[in-house]
Amino acid sequence: MRGTAAAGVSATALLAGCLTGGGDGGDGNEVEVLHGWTGGDGADAASALFSAFEEEHSDVPTNVRPIGGEGNQALDQVVAQRLQSDEPPSSFAGWPGPNMLQYEGVLGDVEEEVWEEAGLKEAHAPEVVEICQGPDGYSAVPIGSHRMNDLFYNVQVLDDAGVDPDSIDSFDAFVDALDAIESNTSAQPYVNGLAPWIVLQFWAVTMLGTQGYDAYMNFIEGDGDEAQVRAAFENVEIVLSDYLNVDAAEIGFTEANQRIMAGDAGFIHQGNWAAGAYGEDFVYGEDWGNIQFPGTEDMYGLHFDSFLYPANNPSPDNTHTFLRFAGSETAHVEFNRLKGSIPTREVPTDRFNEYLTQTIEDFSSAEQRPPTIAHGLAVPQSTQSQLEEAISNNFADPYNPSAVASEFVSIV
Repeated sequence: MRGTAAAGVSATALLAGCLTGGGDGGDGNEVEVLHGWTGGDGADAASALFSAFEEEHSDVPTNVRPIGGEGNQALDQVVAQRLQSDEPPSSFAGWPGPNMLQYEGVLGDVEEEVWEEAGLKEAHAPEVVEICQGPDGYSAVPIGSHRMNDLFYNVQVLDDAGVDPDSIDSFDAFVDALDAIESNTSAQPYVNGLAPWIVLQFWAVTMLGTQGYDAYMNFIEGDGDEAQVRAAFENVEIVLSDYLNVDAAEIGFTEANQRIMAGDAGFIHQGNWAAGAYGEDFVYGEDWGNIQFPGTEDMYGLHFDSFLYPANNPSPDNTHTFLRFAGSETAHVEFNRLKGSIPTREVPTDRFNEYLTQTIEDFSSAEQRPPTIAHGLAVPQSTQSQLEEAISNNFADPYNPSAVASEFVSIV
């Protein structure tokens, strides 16, 4: 889940806008939901989700507040302020898993009213059920899953460069493809932003692809091999120093992704919210394609979006109604088909495009599902922040793989 509104706008000002409205406010019944899906990878999906809820539950007043800011920074700030002042919203979009540790003692348990009453434990994948349990109980309800190990590419750019994406079966082959794009076209070989979370998620997929699943899992569990961590950073340095757009520090992933759509760049690595931004005129298989990052072909890089339930809830009964809906088949179809993500429960796939249908199949058949480190599933938010700070201090051009690897191992 990534927001895409301009950073730097005050969180207070961002709260002023509402996607939908209803109720009188403060009456104990209105369901106020905060989320960060404000850009091309999420605004339409959020609109579809809440429109479907209002159609199915027209008796429940809603106040849905989208809060922009890349990386959910503004959303997180507003949520923190509201929780600290004991004025919680009814629910807010957030990552489950270790990310919920930062809210310990503030979230509520909806196991009986939502999970059991709606039959969600049986409907959703087992790892989804597990990761929605935090220190305060069942405090999260999943809305979808993003895959974190896709490389997206512009078909014409690769054709012009003479690159067959199916031949990219190793990191060295990926570098050869980037080199061919640079040598044979005017396009940027690799495009992205340089925000610390973007570098962190690229390091994670490089670690998985070049050092292996066990090395990655050992690292996030606190038993990482510094030499392997360093080797992954050395590979990341090759891509960022030799093939990345020169203005990477000045742009976000949304603008970078637009260059893929415009044919100005060859590859981008992001969660598959990147694909959610590709409209009908940018056709899968003709204009864009994807491969799994070399070395991760049998993996599904696991990321979940969810809605969290604050304790001391201002509208408990109606919030339970909303959360039961959020875990339903209808909600998962309406939201994920537009978001570039997939349901975490079985649903009919007739309304999903070819790319998402394949991703749904990959989720079911993947041999390994490593949790994302840049989005709250693999490590707590405090640890993630320290890792991002280590990147800012030691891996922000000039790149120092040895220093950042040492710090990474110490932090985790």
